[in-house]
Amino acid sequence: MKNLKILFFCLTLFISVSISIKANDDPKAREIVNKVDELYRSGSSYGLFEMEIITPHWSRKLKIKSWSLGKEKTFMRILEPKKERGMATLKLDREMWNYLPKTNKVMKIPPSMMMGSWMGSDFTNDDLVKEYTYLEDYNFEIIKLEGGDASHTYVKCIPKEGLPIIWGHIIIEVKEKENIPVSQKYFDEKGNLMREMYFKETKKFGNRVIPSVMELIPTKKKGKKTIIRYIDAKFGHKIDKNIFALRNLRKRI
Repeated sequence: MKNLKILFFCLTLFISVSISIKANDDPKAREIVNKVDELYRSGSSYGLFEMEIITPHWSRKLKIKSWSLGKEKTFMRILEPKKERGMATLKLDREMWNYLPKTNKVMKIPPSMMMGSWMGSDFTNDDLVKEYTYLEDYNFEIIKLEGGDASHTYVKCIPKEGLPIIWGHIIIEVKEKENIPVSQKYFDEKGNLMREMYFKETKKFGNRVIPSVMELIPTKKKGKKTIIRYIDAKFGHKIDKNIFALRNLRKRI
């Protein structure tokens, strides 16, 4: 009986691993998740964007510059409004810091806070610095979505075990031909829809075509949403590596 239990466990494990490998080996699914991962970054990238935070009682806009080198390095600095001017965020590998000019303090963000709100928006720290990627940290497969658009492709992404990712699964919706994302829907471990992100107003920046607007809506917080609007973006150009130094957080602008 003991041997039968061990055999059953091994078979179950083998089947689940085989299904996972088979799903992640789907070339089309890999192409989609890789494009979504790399949509707003490359070997190097620069962006100037506006973030509008909307609640039932107030709203505010931030203008932000960002730089990145691969997945390992990200730097962001707030330019406007005057009240938040100079606030900055730096990510190096899996470490992250925020700088608050009013107190002249640099605060290290622990891994447990990566899913916390960034600057009071509906985006998390991880959304902005992209610590996790669909290609490396999720199992994914193309699915048929009941009531979905027949001209769109849907990919279901489930976090790999052992990672501190709060989502039970994410469904990515892309346009069939271009693999440009239309939406991403985030579900908790019980299958409840927690937030929706919509990609709009596709534009060409340099040699890359990207949605210039991202609208994030938390489904459990009525009247709240955050909108990012890209003003400028560059990909693959040379970036001064000194941007990604801790001392740059305190630089006056």
